[in-house]
Amino acid sequence: MKEIKNHQDLPKDLTLGQSVTYEEQYSNALLQAVPRSVGRDTLALGTSLPFKGVDIWNGYELSWLNTKGKPQVAILRCIIPHTSLNLVESKSFKLYLNSFNQSHFATWDDVKATLKSDLSACAGESVSVMLLSMNEIAGQPLGALDGTCIDEQDITVSTYQPDANLLITLDDVVEETVNSNLLKSNCLITNQPDWASIQVRYSGRKIDHASLLKYFISFRQHNEFHEQCVERIFCDILNTCKPDKLSVYARYTRRGGLDINPFRSNFEQAYEDIRLPRQ
Repeated sequence: MKEIKNHQDLPKDLTLGQSVTYEEQYSNALLQAVPRSVGRDTLALGTSLPFKGVDIWNGYELSWLNTKGKPQVAILRCIIPHTSLNLVESKSFKLYLNSFNQSHFATWDDVKATLKSDLSACAGESVSVMLLSMNEIAGQPLGALDGTCIDEQDITVSTYQPDANLLITLDDVVEETVNSNLLKSNCLITNQPDWASIQVRYSGRKIDHASLLKYFISFRQHNEFHEQCVERIFCDILNTCKPDKLSVYARYTRRGGLDINPFRSNFEQAYEDIRLPRQ
C-alpha cells in the first residue's frame, strides 16, 4: 500500500494550516471538502469497498442568537456515511460553526435544518444531524470501549510508520474484541498530533496481541486524516490477518471543539456514540 507522502491531490485552497480570520456571521462558504479518494487511492480500494461505516462527529462549540439576540448553545452530533464523496475538512468545519456565533435563527429546528443542508452538500451525501441541549447531556456518564485492553503488553518498539508486517496471527480461531489507548497519528497537513483510542472486533485466526499493539504504535509518526487512518488499519488487518469478520472503531480526542470517530466494519452497524475520558 502506498502512503500519502505529499498534498498534491488535496484541494489547493484548504484553510488547514493557514492563518485565518474568524467570521461571526453565518457562511456556508467556509466549509471545505476533501475527496475520500485522496486516501482510498493509496489503499488501491477502487469502487468496491471492503467495509461499511460512518464518521461520527461531535461539536462542543456551537452557539447562535435567537430572534431576541439571546445566545443559544447546543452540542452538535452529526453522522457522515462512509459512502459520501467527500470528507468535511475539520478546520473548515470549526470556522463554519463559529460563523453561527452572531447570526440570528428563529428556532433550533432552523439551525438543525441549516446544518444538515450545508454539511450534506459538502459531504456529497445526506448527513444526519442532532442538536443536544445542556439538559439532555447533563449527567451522562463517560463510556469505555468494549473488549480487552492490550496496552500492558511488554514490548520493544522501534517502528513508527505503519507496517502491516508487524501483525502476526496464531493458530487458534477466536471471536474477540480488543482495544488500545496508544494510537497516535499526525495531521496530514499541519503535523499536529491526533490522539485516539481504538477498538478492534473480529473473528478468525487469533491476532497476537503484542504484534497488534506494535502495529497500532507504528502510526505514531504517520501523517493522515483520522478517517484515512482507520480505513488503512481496517485494510491492513483484513489483508494480513484475513479475519472472517472485522470492525475497527477509533475515538479521537477533540481539537477546536470537534472530535471525529470513524467506524468501519464488514459485518455490523456502528455502535452507540460514547464519550471516552479523554474526550
